[in-house]
Amino acid sequence: MVTTEAMRLFVKILEEEDPGWYSRASNFVSEPVIDMPVSHNSKAEHAVENGNALPETKTVASENGNVMETQDKDVVSEGLGSILVYDQWIAPPINGQRPKARYEHGAAVIQDKMYIFGGNHNGRYLSDLHVLDLRSWTWSKVESKVGAEPPESASPSILAPCAGHSVIPWENKLISIAGHTKDPSETIQVKGFDLKTGTWSMLKTYGKPPVSRGGQSVTLVGTSLVIFGGEDAKRSLLNDLHILDLETMTWDEIDAAGVPPSPRSDHAAAVHAERYLLIFGGGSHATCFNDLHVLDLQSMEWTRPTQQGDIPTPRAGHASVTVGENWFIVGGGDNKSGASETVVLNMSTLVWSVVTSVQGRVPVASEGLSLVVSSCNGEDILLSFGGYNGRYNSEVNVLKPSHKSTLQSKIMETPAPDSVSAVHNATNATRDLESDFEVGQDSKIREIVVDNGDPEPLVCRNYESSLKSRANGNNENFLVTLKAEKEELESSLTKEKMQTVQIKQELSEAENRNTELYKELQSVRGQLASEQSRCFKLEVDVAELRQKLQTMEALQKELELLQRQKAASEQAMSAKQRQGSGGVWGWLAGSPGHRDEDD
Repeated sequence: MVTTEAMRLFVKILEEEDPGWYSRASNFVSEPVIDMPVSHNSKAEHAVENGNALPETKTVASENGNVMETQDKDVVSEGLGSILVYDQWIAPPINGQRPKARYEHGAAVIQDKMYIFGGNHNGRYLSDLHVLDLRSWTWSKVESKVGAEPPESASPSILAPCAGHSVIPWENKLISIAGHTKDPSETIQVKGFDLKTGTWSMLKTYGKPPVSRGGQSVTLVGTSLVIFGGEDAKRSLLNDLHILDLETMTWDEIDAAGVPPSPRSDHAAAVHAERYLLIFGGGSHATCFNDLHVLDLQSMEWTRPTQQGDIPTPRAGHASVTVGENWFIVGGGDNKSGASETVVLNMSTLVWSVVTSVQGRVPVASEGLSLVVSSCNGEDILLSFGGYNGRYNSEVNVLKPSHKSTLQSKIMETPAPDSVSAVHNATNATRDLESDFEVGQDSKIREIVVDNGDPEPLVCRNYESSLKSRANGNNENFLVTLKAEKEELESSLTKEKMQTVQIKQELSEAENRNTELYKELQSVRGQLASEQSRCFKLEVDVAELRQKLQTMEALQKELELLQRQKAASEQAMSAKQRQGSGGVWGWLAGSPGHRDEDD
């Protein structure tokens, strides 16, 4: 037997006898380094699709699972506390046991914790969930439970290992949507992890769900998820557009006007001003892209605007996150090498600029990494994790961008440890004051200009007025305005919640009615089946009777024929008898006939 076939058979038998052998063994086996360039088609080049053979690659075993590489000069491993400048990737010291190295995983930040779920490690899909506490910078594994499967569901298991999925924070839940699995379902599956109960559950959706896929983009816009593109289980690239309403859990397929992006996967998407969906990059089976497309979510029309500045090179498998009107993009590959530069797009002016650039095979120049935004001491920070650049990574890297956010930090009051807190010197303070002054002096509404449409404002006027009032020093009026807006928003939110509760009640009543109607339908179907069975038996009986009737008709005809033959034979016998009776007695009596004969 060929060595690879023998190994495949051995692994198959081992999985049948002990399904959890790999998760235990991989914690003690050193991780190989695969000497190959980063490529968008890495899934086809180096991934084992859960049982398929690996292509021939040159591997070098590492010592203790670590790879001795020269640390890049732009990536510092001494912690955030020693960095006095912005726009530089650092590798902060992390406590706890790191998650298994992976790529194509999902990541999300809720409050002051970063969650990592699933991914691909050495060609195997993962289903573990880990959390990084951004206060203590400590990793821990989340011991999750699995809720009951829907009784009418024929979908795979809730915790089926997956990769290429998307993880979205929603209220107090993590929503995992789509992704590649070993046994793919026909349509996209939506799973939810409740942070309070620690339980995974399959979320029931309504409407027509999209076909299952991985490598898609999922963008949270208000209370809806916008899903674009990806690659299905048959490796067909997609460019369809779907929206999932998280309030009603209803799917809606969108047929937008204009020219959509070409079919692709592993692209990046972002939303600006809660109205414009931006799509950048991605790849097909033959090439990678660096085009930019914009979808107006109000008119549902695609446009392709003109890009300016330092336009990034074509790439796929990159990660992105928005900070205010700035869209940061990290990593990715172009079938030759990893993308070394971290770029940012001002979504109001569509001007690209390079934030920083690294050299060498470092995690932030990987494909399939994750990127999230959090806050530390009132300043936004970007966190990257994992990726593949010839080896699978499990490192966390942090960048403090100098591009200011127009959004308030979510965890401003969170104290940061000394090892990861930035040093605020006079230069940075001066920069903050100067930037605030410039914003106050130039608080115009910038516009996004497209090729075939009129310019539309992309920054709300409320924010412009707030900037002016802050620049003029009207703090009290500004606070009063904010309180009034807060009360108005709370009132609107209360109304929306009441409407949501009412809609949920109506949906529950509709479901109950549907359940009753379904039961009645099943009863009618059973009665109909019984009647059909009786009709079938009656038809069989009628056919038998018809056959007997035909046999009786044939016998009747045969009987009539025999009766006619009998009558004919009886007549003939009677005639002979009459003829025979005139012989001797006729001669004695002197019958005329005999006299004639004598004569």
